[in-house]
Amino acid sequence: MEKQPNVTSTPNPGWIPLSHSLLLMISRKQLFGWSLALFLITSLLTWLGYLVTVGYIDNLTSSYMTIAPATDTLWGWIKHTCWQLGRWLFLIVSRIVAFYLAFLIAYTLTTPGYAFLSAAAERLHAGANFHAEAGFSLIGVVRDIFEGLKIAFFGIGVTIAALLVNFIPGFGQVAVVLIYTFYSTLMFIDYPASRRRWSLGKKLSWLRTHNGKALRIGLLPALISMIPLLNIFAVALLFPLLTIHATLNFSAIELAAKPLSKNNMAKGISETV
Repeated sequence: MEKQPNVTSTPNPGWIPLSHSLLLMISRKQLFGWSLALFLITSLLTWLGYLVTVGYIDNLTSSYMTIAPATDTLWGWIKHTCWQLGRWLFLIVSRIVAFYLAFLIAYTLTTPGYAFLSAAAERLHAGANFHAEAGFSLIGVVRDIFEGLKIAFFGIGVTIAALLVNFIPGFGQVAVVLIYTFYSTLMFIDYPASRRRWSLGKKLSWLRTHNGKALRIGLLPALISMIPLLNIFAVALLFPLLTIHATLNFSAIELAAKPLSKNNMAKGISETV
């Protein structure tokens, strides 16, 4: 039987490029099918969560939004203009917040699925050296959701910090990009790290230790996440690919830190071709 191309090999073992991760995803039926399913589920949950959130917000503010101040006096025109500006500003901000909250909910609920995708990608990359400490179980699914919640709540804190830092001219904008970049990396390495039962503190320590590669992993999703409205759909579309990409580089870093036997290396290579 003719062997398939070894898509898990890369000319630069120190860094696995995004193109290599894409090739791995589309060349393996399991990864591609699972990625497509997760994209559809994440998009559906995000959209449903958005509709529910927006409906709830509109019900709470309907009286203010529908009753405009009278315009029969000069002061009335001023109040009406301010009301109109505040109404549009509120609509824009509330929709952005609704999208963000909906995506966090979708991200949390789909965490077990992305954890499975991450494990499948790492198994292909590591071969016999695959880190298989945590198998699939109901307790594991609950733990994955709990870890997703921790990262989601941590993300709310990161967002608040970014908003505050953003008021600093020049430095603030650069700091915001860096904050979101490292948080994006944290979201993606959470899958292989949680499977190793790492605490949040250890994950953050990994980011500090490998800050250069962590920056490369999280930069693209961070930049995409800053595009208003389109960010949710773009991130949902790319989330499976970015999960695989982050997992492969995380695995490569962890494997490089461990001495691998020649037998295991040969066995791992043979299982991925």
